[in-house]
Amino acid sequence: MGGSHSREELETSDDEEYESEENESSEDDEKYEDSNDNVEDGERNSSGRKAKKTPNSMEEVEAKLRELKLKYTNPAENVNPNLSNAVKLYAYVGGNTPSGKWMVADKVTGYSFVRSGGEGGDGEDEDEDEEVEDSWWVLKVGERVKVRVSAEAQLKTFPEQKRVDFVAKGVWAMKFFSLEDYKGFVGKFHECLFENTYGVEATDANKVKVYGKDFIGWVKPEAADDSMWEDAEDGFAQSPVSVSKDLREEFEEAADGDGIQSLALGALDNSFLVGDSGIQVVRNYAHGIQGKGVYVNFDSGNYRKGNTSLAYSTPKKALLMRAETNMLLMSPMTEAKPHSKGLHQVDIETGRIVTEWKFEKDGTDITMRDITNDGKGAQLDPSGSTFLGLDDNRLCRWDMRDKRGMVQDLVTSSAPVLNWTQGHQFSRGTNFQCFATTGDGSIVVGSLDGKIRLYSNSSMRQAKTAFPGLGSPITHVDVTFDGKWILGTTDTYLILICSIFSDKDGKTKTGFAGRMGNRIAAPRLLKLTPLDSHLAGVNNKFRGAQFSWVTENGKQERHLVATVGKFSVIWNFQNVKNGSHECYLNQEGLKSCYCYKIVLKDESIVDSRFMNDKYAVTDSPEAPLVVATSRKIRSFSISSRQ
Repeated sequence: MGGSHSREELETSDDEEYESEENESSEDDEKYEDSNDNVEDGERNSSGRKAKKTPNSMEEVEAKLRELKLKYTNPAENVNPNLSNAVKLYAYVGGNTPSGKWMVADKVTGYSFVRSGGEGGDGEDEDEDEEVEDSWWVLKVGERVKVRVSAEAQLKTFPEQKRVDFVAKGVWAMKFFSLEDYKGFVGKFHECLFENTYGVEATDANKVKVYGKDFIGWVKPEAADDSMWEDAEDGFAQSPVSVSKDLREEFEEAADGDGIQSLALGALDNSFLVGDSGIQVVRNYAHGIQGKGVYVNFDSGNYRKGNTSLAYSTPKKALLMRAETNMLLMSPMTEAKPHSKGLHQVDIETGRIVTEWKFEKDGTDITMRDITNDGKGAQLDPSGSTFLGLDDNRLCRWDMRDKRGMVQDLVTSSAPVLNWTQGHQFSRGTNFQCFATTGDGSIVVGSLDGKIRLYSNSSMRQAKTAFPGLGSPITHVDVTFDGKWILGTTDTYLILICSIFSDKDGKTKTGFAGRMGNRIAAPRLLKLTPLDSHLAGVNNKFRGAQFSWVTENGKQERHLVATVGKFSVIWNFQNVKNGSHECYLNQEGLKSCYCYKIVLKDESIVDSRFMNDKYAVTDSPEAPLVVATSRKIRSFSISSRQ
């Protein structure tokens, strides 16, 4: 599905027009053919029209042509000289079906960028269902299309075709009559996008103010030093796998209980499916996971009984610890507020909730938005007693031992309090949303303003490096085991950042270990095509993008996976890093990769994750992919067979 580019070709017949029942075509329109469209005409008879009699000889054909007195001209010469910004408009109809295709919506129409909403805006351009705020830029194309200039439009450019595709309550394509017109549109769109995002004009001075002088790659990607991407590529073996094929389903398992809410993959024998009423234990195999028939019910472990200082709701976060014999469960206070006042600890071996932990600092109850392990492989440590916590303006390490170094008595303690052993409470403004750790315990944090901060494993007070945002909140973040690559999730795209740089002595470091200064490469974006974005649904957003799971030095992650609605979307990591990859040819601005594979399910996907790389087998360079919906868990293998 998403791995194919076939649906991007403007294959249409000009005698089949979008909403043709409302637009009667004249005989001249039926003969219209734009020689620059690179489209293939369909068979006339397939549309049900009567076939015309075929001439018997070349002489008759030539006579007919002479009678028509045809004059061949450049299509651009036929454009109405009074029509501003002329384009040809296509609409995609049929969706993800065999009959899906591009159709001509307007053979010649005009586009414009206009102000809408707020004081001084053009009131008629304001959407009825959108609140009035400061004025913003809107793209209008003829009478059919009106869309706010934003990342949600999912603009994709095709320089060689002088064409752009985008989403606006449907999927549209605009073809320009000259390369100058095409470049003028793309430049204006990005200027309007910058202004809509940051509230200031897209001048060089304002871009430097927004991104910072060290981030020239964010301002002018063509001027950035991409040598770090190239150097990194040289150190990795080429993957023999084409992610667009050889993805096969191995196992399918129905979930016990009342549905899956989260997934906790283990690197040892078992993984765990967390639901409303309990935890289902599943077995790890080389080709995926299958159930063991073991179910830990929350009621039997007094999850809802006993000390009820913590408000109960369905656990949204499950964290394995102590060689995967214990699990921490954190529930939001309400569905609308992700913060929690504490968590529950489950002893997996006995199948019981052993205690409730409270978050407290200096005698005052506090909340946490997220928790994670001390490092990528920390859940395998049998003696581990610490983990990391994150709130809007807090970053800390919690310890389940008391201050004297003794393990607290979980049986007699009525309300044990976690010890804040390290961290910092920022005064305001950080708006932390998510975080993750490297193999050595360094920390990457994503924020509401789109910034991504890197903290060393020794200090949480000041970030070593802070990457500027691109205007969209970071909702999830991941990092490779070696700390060289960072993956941020936003609603409409993924951002991949290279953290490698050379210090003044020529030593190669990552942004966790030192300040990168101005030696920073431009990031790369991972996106859905406008059509796939539209098919994913208006309310579906990217969630939980992650690298494949490596827990040993010297091993490199091979794939990236993210969830959006009913889609699991997989990218080949090597392709994304490869600067000469076909997706990047002739692109302007930040490079965007559209080469992915989609796994489509019949219901919304809860999570998509790769198992630990120890489960990669001889005929597959990658461990199985696990895709969980609320009712089923499926495992897929990526085969190396071509």
